[in-house]
Amino acid sequence: MAALLTTSVGSFPKPDYLLKARTAFARGEISREQLAAEERRATEACIRLQERLGIDILVHGEMERGDMTTYFAEQLEGFAISGLVRSYGNRYYRKPIVIGPIGRRRPMAVEAFTLAQSLTSRPVKGMLTGPYTMADWSFNDYYPNRRALVLRLAEVIHEEAVDLERAGARYIQIDEPAISTRPEEIDLAIEALGIVTRGLSAHTITHICYGHFETIYPRMLDLPVDQLDLEAANNDFAILELFRRHRPHKEIALGVVDVHSHRVEPVEQIKKGILAALEVLEPDQLYIDPDCGLKTRTWEEAEQKLANMVEAVRQVKAERGLE
Repeated sequence: MAALLTTSVGSFPKPDYLLKARTAFARGEISREQLAAEERRATEACIRLQERLGIDILVHGEMERGDMTTYFAEQLEGFAISGLVRSYGNRYYRKPIVIGPIGRRRPMAVEAFTLAQSLTSRPVKGMLTGPYTMADWSFNDYYPNRRALVLRLAEVIHEEAVDLERAGARYIQIDEPAISTRPEEIDLAIEALGIVTRGLSAHTITHICYGHFETIYPRMLDLPVDQLDLEAANNDFAILELFRRHRPHKEIALGVVDVHSHRVEPVEQIKKGILAALEVLEPDQLYIDPDCGLKTRTWEEAEQKLANMVEAVRQVKAERGLE
């Protein structure tokens, strides 16, 4: 197996021309087709950047998405969308409200995946927001309890995952950042993710952040996916101590650059984190990526962080004879 494969978590910064187009569309100044053309342009720029840097498993950058939950809720039956709600810091999103039975009208992520995969010979991840996070980041005014809502969402997102696999996705990532915020519901999160990944032959991944991993470890190793994608850089790689106590039996994609900081980490600092991870994980078990999506950085910062990450991996592989 290949060692220290590089990837990214999902979102990329939206280029200025796309931000302007989104504003113009909201004002009714351009058509949906014109906006879609700019989204395609930005998606190709994202793919070309990753190819140029030498990243192994690509993402499409989520140029067509705003908030990761609202994007899907807007396309599903059974949801309304609220006014602006604070997410964190000075960032806001329009929170979904469940008002009726949830159902899928049509595939929601296949078109963007198909476009991105057509632009490159390298594998592109299919990207979904998981059922637990969809439920946790929405108001529930219809289902009798959280469990009923989460499990219904799991069935709907499973349908989407099946469509992504049929469209050629070799990697399917189901983002579940909310899992670590309610450790008492880890069993529900495991059950729901099992529904999403049921019967899939694609390589499955879940990304988790926004919490204290020690509250759900080692139970989170029971999440039914091939790979856990976890942030590490922004808490000084404290998660490695958990791995020392209870070694994970599945792949780990480890965040080695902090996406919440404008600072571009030098190569030597990133290498130090990778080498520390190799003390507790096997090279073919360890994937390398940023802590989370890059959409809050500038395009230049994202490129510089990824370039240094790839160079750090290159140097580690050369020094360890892993080429």
